[in-house]
Amino acid sequence: MILKVENLRKEYETFLLDDISFELEEGYIMGFIGSNGAGKTTTLKGILGMIQTEAGDVEIFGKNFKENEIAIKQDIAFMTGSSDYYLRRKIRVITKVVKSFYPNWNDAVYENYLRKFKLDPEKKVMELSQGMRVKYSLALALSHEAKLIILDEPTSGLDPVARDDLLEIFQELVEDGQKSVLFSTHITSDLEKCADYITYINEGKIIKSTSKDELLDSFRLVNGSEEDLKTMKQDLISYKINSFGFLGLIDTAKLSRYPEINSEAPSLDDIMIYHAKREETHAEAAV
Repeated sequence: MILKVENLRKEYETFLLDDISFELEEGYIMGFIGSNGAGKTTTLKGILGMIQTEAGDVEIFGKNFKENEIAIKQDIAFMTGSSDYYLRRKIRVITKVVKSFYPNWNDAVYENYLRKFKLDPEKKVMELSQGMRVKYSLALALSHEAKLIILDEPTSGLDPVARDDLLEIFQELVEDGQKSVLFSTHITSDLEKCADYITYINEGKIIKSTSKDELLDSFRLVNGSEEDLKTMKQDLISYKINSFGFLGLIDTAKLSRYPEINSEAPSLDDIMIYHAKREETHAEAAV
């Protein structure tokens, strides 16, 4: 097991990250999804010890992270979708500083990514497009032979072509079965292209952590008349009223109670949207 998170908890005045648990094995890509403010970044920071958590344990490479943090971080690559480098510094200057922190830094791997991404080491960060800045960050993150790559919204703000390029790189990284990628995003179409597993967080709680196919199979979109809605409202995660009746999301396990209802497979977007509407729908139903 390359990553194991158990009962992670972080409490803020207006937000609670509660009982976060999931696992990731070697050789796979896990998408970490949720709407903005759901707790994705807080979870990643908690895993990496960037914030102090109130409870929970993290194992990476089979070792307790807190007890082996310095050694473990040598084999982790972490990257966000934004660039925090000195904008007026040249790429080669920034790289020289970054590589000094990693005994396992591999110049050949780094040079290969510069060629692959068409990055000029003499250019300043301010001269790079957003897409090229992300690619430079990725080149730095991957040049010390990390086994676990953790990415926070790496494709945010990129055009579709640049996003597709990055997704191909993620898939190439895990081909040898030795590395794994965990990346958070709210762009679910990216995950439909490359993710093996999905961990879905909503309002600080894990809804599901499972294979992508199993997650999609766990729910069904249903549609019917107003009379149908009255019958099955209590079993719906949430629903929307339309001119024909309603459209809603239901756990697949409960679908057998309504053999006549029309149903179809949801997208990841559908699952996120209807879970986000859950409180609103249930509040309306209680009135």
